[in-house]
Amino acid sequence: MSGCVRCGANIVYTRRYSGESLCSSCFRNSLVEKTRKTISKYHMIDYGERVGVAVSGGKDSLSLLKILQGLNQFKKNELVAISIDEGVEGYRDEAIAHAKKLTEELHVQHIIVSYKELFGFSLDQALDWKDERDISSCGFCGVFRRRAIDEAAIKADVGVVATAHNLDDYVQTFLMNLLHGDVERIGWLDPTYSDDSFPIRRVKPFMEIYEEELALFAFLSGIPFQSVSCPYMHEGLRSEVRDYLNEMETNHPGMKNVLLRSSLQVVSKLSSEAGRQSIPCTVCGNPSSSGVCSVCRMKDLVNAHVKYPK
Repeated sequence: MSGCVRCGANIVYTRRYSGESLCSSCFRNSLVEKTRKTISKYHMIDYGERVGVAVSGGKDSLSLLKILQGLNQFKKNELVAISIDEGVEGYRDEAIAHAKKLTEELHVQHIIVSYKELFGFSLDQALDWKDERDISSCGFCGVFRRRAIDEAAIKADVGVVATAHNLDDYVQTFLMNLLHGDVERIGWLDPTYSDDSFPIRRVKPFMEIYEEELALFAFLSGIPFQSVSCPYMHEGLRSEVRDYLNEMETNHPGMKNVLLRSSLQVVSKLSSEAGRQSIPCTVCGNPSSSGVCSVCRMKDLVNAHVKYPK
């Protein structure tokens, strides 16, 4: 077997969708360069902008923080790590510990906010009435997590929030919106989309990188992997869509890249019609498409069903 196509060193990874074989160093550099190009292509981050990096403590978000810190020599951005503690017993504590360790090593400010302090309950408490509800765990968590990131970003005084959503996440979300019939939401997937319903602009620097490649990047970079998965991750449609796309990619290498390109073409045609007219929520005052925002409606559901410990 010949060596790395870029430098001739020992091969650690071959991209089946392109046939490119790379050594450890060239592989990691290729992901850094792809991240830089994605940021530049979609004008995600401005020079000198204060950037919030959503750091869950998982491999993808830790890799994002490490790569953005490395790219800082060019853009001179001030990074602030933002972590959300949902309150999932036996899961989130380890991830927060990983996030704290890396932010200390990189000398990056780290802000942590919890569901408990923002909403009055943990995610475990919010999901305690599982047998009585028809909303998935991820459905609940997603609503609260988006608000929590917004609140943390405002607290951190950042101009943009970078999340570690990768190519797999992007195409999964695109397909899920199609399957749910949420055509308007497809327009929101535009990498440059923004409106006044989002207090802080969101960007996805990893949106053109496979999840599998980010996992290898983390391993080769010595970034720790969380030993426990979220206990709620296999509920809902996303898990089935993920398995389907992985099977398609195995049988037809490059299929995810094709789907990404196709989805971006669809998204670009719908994004101009995706603007939302928001009004202040009558309960909390945050932007909402109706009188009461989804967070306040979810909070009412939780408070009506959950029995809190005395």
